[in-house]
Amino acid sequence: MRTNLNPLTAVRNLGILAHVDAGKTTVTERILYATGTTHKRGEVHDGTTVTDFDSQERDRGITIFAAAVSCAWDGHRINLIDTPGHVDFADEVERSLRVLDGAVAVFDAVAGVEPQSESVWRQADRHGVPRIAFVNKLDRAGADLDTAVESIRARLHPAPLVVQLPIGSEDAFTGVVDLLRMRALTWVDGSETVEEGPVPPALREEALRRRRLLEEAVAELHPGALEEFCMQSTVGVRSTGDGIQVTDDEIQSTADGIQSQVGGIRSTADMTAGMPALDTHTLIDALRDLTRTGEAVVVLCGSAYRNRGIEPLLDAVVAYLPSPLDVPAVRGMRDDGTEQERAADPQEPFAALAFKVNATPTGRLTYLRVYSGTIEKGATVMDAGARRTERIGRILRVQADRHAQLERAVAGDIVAVVGLKSARAGSTLCAPDAPVVLEPPSVAEPVVSVAVEARRSTDTDRLATALARLAEEDPSLVVRTDPETGQTLLSGMGELHLEVAVEKVRRDHGLEVAVGRPRVAHRETVARGVSGLVYRHVKQDGGAGQFAHVVLDVEPLDPEAGTGFEFRSAVVGGRVPQEYVRAVEAGCRDALAEGPIGGHPVTGLRVTLTDGATHVKDSSDTAFRTAGRFALREALRASAMTLLEPVVEVTVTVPEDAVGAVLGDLAARRGRVSGSVTRAGSAVVTATVPLAELFGYATRLRSRTQGRGTFTARPTGYAPAPVATPTR
Repeated sequence: MRTNLNPLTAVRNLGILAHVDAGKTTVTERILYATGTTHKRGEVHDGTTVTDFDSQERDRGITIFAAAVSCAWDGHRINLIDTPGHVDFADEVERSLRVLDGAVAVFDAVAGVEPQSESVWRQADRHGVPRIAFVNKLDRAGADLDTAVESIRARLHPAPLVVQLPIGSEDAFTGVVDLLRMRALTWVDGSETVEEGPVPPALREEALRRRRLLEEAVAELHPGALEEFCMQSTVGVRSTGDGIQVTDDEIQSTADGIQSQVGGIRSTADMTAGMPALDTHTLIDALRDLTRTGEAVVVLCGSAYRNRGIEPLLDAVVAYLPSPLDVPAVRGMRDDGTEQERAADPQEPFAALAFKVNATPTGRLTYLRVYSGTIEKGATVMDAGARRTERIGRILRVQADRHAQLERAVAGDIVAVVGLKSARAGSTLCAPDAPVVLEPPSVAEPVVSVAVEARRSTDTDRLATALARLAEEDPSLVVRTDPETGQTLLSGMGELHLEVAVEKVRRDHGLEVAVGRPRVAHRETVARGVSGLVYRHVKQDGGAGQFAHVVLDVEPLDPEAGTGFEFRSAVVGGRVPQEYVRAVEAGCRDALAEGPIGGHPVTGLRVTLTDGATHVKDSSDTAFRTAGRFALREALRASAMTLLEPVVEVTVTVPEDAVGAVLGDLAARRGRVSGSVTRAGSAVVTATVPLAELFGYATRLRSRTQGRGTFTARPTGYAPAPVATPTR
């Protein structure tokens, strides 16, 4: 057991990230078993996992909802979130990453970096979350650690630092060589513990070579390790007696000069291979620094299913990933608009971010990451966004669907609380006498919609309540009413996302629901704009009148500048006061909600206010906002507009003999193939396909490949749609 002066140094808040079916949940289950949190190994295929506790997760064999668990290892408290791997649930990953301090990225030893593992890696990059990598499934046929590591280097672009060497391959994989301490760790089938021993003689030379490569890679990235590497390697060079000399002056030269010597030192690696150039403690400290700065990623390996490699992974989590004290203090906005930092200190004013809401039969659970201060059961907190106070009923340490009650939670904790009524995912909870608003997680824009209605008219109100609760739990689900048809539309991130949501309504609320065919969320954009469009808003019906005169230019937005909306003012001479300019912009944003082609949102345009006029008495913010809205609507009707449809990048993995059929099917779906490679006896085809053409593709792919084909898809943006594409 380690003794820490500050308890927060013994806390690790981390997530498990990966592509679907890379083994995230199995890794989580083995961690819980290794730490003694559970006493039986849960299996995904048996439906006995702790974190995949929802009935749909067990039926489908995939993670759908992020699940939080807590365990202890080597005197440390590990709060762990098992995240979904399917792209339709990427918003769950986004909300989880917002509150995590570190992550374990799991990769398949056969497939290497897959599309969704690349996506979640980029998400972690955006949030600045340090990671270590675990190459899983080394017991599979075709598994190769070096190939997987090379795919990490090529596709994710970190510096992978491999700290283990597999013992055996495929079915014969029995353990790993720890390159830091030069020892063998083996796991015998049926044994509950790892066996430690010397490096097998057959692997000793290879282990020494890889240790040396690891030292060189670390020395190139870490100044402290570089200095020791040069000094120790120099001693080794002098002892060879081959006339190679490095003087003390050279050792004390500038960092650039020392860096240039590393290449020369490498040439003598074979002479000094038996003598490590870096002390083990120096190497571990350097790996910790490089991991936490994001300059490199430590790579471990194993087979979670066969319970091999989990204990070293836990040791690496404790050694390399940061505690709440090692990450920058969270920043928020005070009421006066100034920025404030809140340190991870139990004595600071309380501040926490709600990142997940879950309605259970026993109450509404709100999951919190406590960033500062202390919160006790029964305390009153403020929902900073809603500007209302609420009372904490209970505080729970979460174990997926099981909970242990706590008296208090402190900075660095991830807990669930009961009793909050207004808090939503993204809400800031804080001390009432020290309000602050933390940045909420970003919410992805839905791309697919279905019409839903209750089969029995008497259930209409119950369905509305159920859908509202769904949207409350999952902000990436949007419920709205179609203004033309009066239908209730449920919008989400993909076909599977909506299937899961509708099935949740059926199971949890006992409702019979009719669902329409999925429709994609189109957009409209300006292909050719207009200049000098004049609009005068004049209204006089007794009392104060309304007057606003505006002149607008509308043009397409440069694709390199983005796909949103830009507003500029080129008015001179104060003809339109600044407060009215802001009102015109607000009116233009109102007009973007419905385009002239089919009532879809408008994007990708720039509006410039070039001129205008005011009235001494009748001009107002309201008048100019109304003028801006109607002026832009007229301008869009006068412009050449283009309909846009969402497109996705599809990665299809099929047997080599089915490639022709798959390529033909993708072409029929308006797909554009961008690449095809052969990997472990299978062909991997990458293509860009309109989302509307992918409905039902899973069934079609299985029939064309005798059930052996799989595919993943990730959104890549919007592209012009064919003229014949229906808009409503």
